Amino acid sequence: MSEINTNQSFITGGSAKNQNYALPLTAMTTLFFLWGFITVLNDVLIPRLKDVFDLSYTEAMMIQFCFFSAYFIVSLPAGMLVKRFGYKNGVLSGLIVASIGCLLFYPAVVVHEYWLFLSALFVLAAGITVLQVSANPYVAALGPEKTASSRLNLAQALNSLGTTIGPAVGGFLLFGGAGALAAEAGADAVKVPYLMLAAALLTIAVVFAFLKLPEITAHTEEQDCKVKEHNLLEAPHLVMGVVAIFCYVGAEVAIGSFLVNYFSEGHIAGLAEHEAAKYISYYWGGAMIGRFIGSAALQKVAPSKALLFNTICIVTLLAVTILTDGTVAMWSVLAIGLFNSIMFPTIFSIAIEGLGSLTSKGSGWLCLAIVGGAIVPLLQGLFADFVNIQLSFIIPAICYVYIAWYAINVVKLSERWTRKVS
Repeated sequence: MSEINTNQSFITGGSAKNQNYALPLTAMTTLFFLWGFITVLNDVLIPRLKDVFDLSYTEAMMIQFCFFSAYFIVSLPAGMLVKRFGYKNGVLSGLIVASIGCLLFYPAVVVHEYWLFLSALFVLAAGITVLQVSANPYVAALGPEKTASSRLNLAQALNSLGTTIGPAVGGFLLFGGAGALAAEAGADAVKVPYLMLAAALLTIAVVFAFLKLPEITAHTEEQDCKVKEHNLLEAPHLVMGVVAIFCYVGAEVAIGSFLVNYFSEGHIAGLAEHEAAKYISYYWGGAMIGRFIGSAALQKVAPSKALLFNTICIVTLLAVTILTDGTVAMWSVLAIGLFNSIMFPTIFSIAIEGLGSLTSKGSGWLCLAIVGGAIVPLLQGLFADFVNIQLSFIIPAICYVYIAWYAINVVKLSERWTRKVS
């Protein structure tokens, strides 16, 4: 990365003093916003394509399956790419691949085949995977290690701003401003938003190409790292964190994916799809508010304690939405977004703590676990088809129970790793 200012090179948590991280943090948070916006469009795309192609719940969840399976396939190669070429080049690669995925929506609409939409989503998600593998550990490293959770929560708050705006914009573009999209429009409404996204991604790639970003020397200089002789399988806080990320992303995506159809149920809200789509913004907006609060709170509260508290609240809310009807069931599931807020950045930061030069590889493992967003919604779809959509929320509830276990035990797991490398 020839454009790096050598005076800005640093080692995480060590010589991090006197560094000005405003520019790199600002640049990276724009990426968090963008991929949040893109990812949440799936929640509106699912009911749109479900109607167009007359899909079952299980078939419709193939949208999330193809999107998030890219994390499983691409994360480890992305980690190696970042390790070899650096975080900046990883970001550029991710932006270009994601823009290609958006452009592929045009031929998918022209040919009008469901599998082409799924293919375009896979390519788009592959680019976002590279962005995630690059951006998450980079933001965590821009300052002292003890405040990494706080920084990631702040960045994820901007991600949540994207997920809050996304459903409203997507609902307008895919369903129309005054009601459901005319039947003859079919999948054509998908073209414009994704072509606009392709243009935005390519524009940001050009901007990033000229940015000078500091280098993370602690993540690249193997010879100076105490952990170089250890295997990541020896880091239990990372291994169990991978499962926690799988459960969290899977549960969060599954809940968001079913909201439009759930609120269309007569005994819940009986809303038309274009009206129900508007309420998704409350779910993701709650996550945005919670991340701003969490960014401040995690300066003083232990990450594991905050994680446990939020998980308990979510399990309680899921129990309420399963056992009640009407307004109570509707708003209890929407409130889950507020408590989802800190989970991904908190799990991510405590899982990579102390990994040193193995951080980029560990980040690849954690991003690989985002495949939970492919598996858990599919399982919930199967359950919804077999029983009903309301009882299907038992699936994400099980995921959150595991996260509670991880929150209780992560400190001990992390201490085991510390003893190994000390």
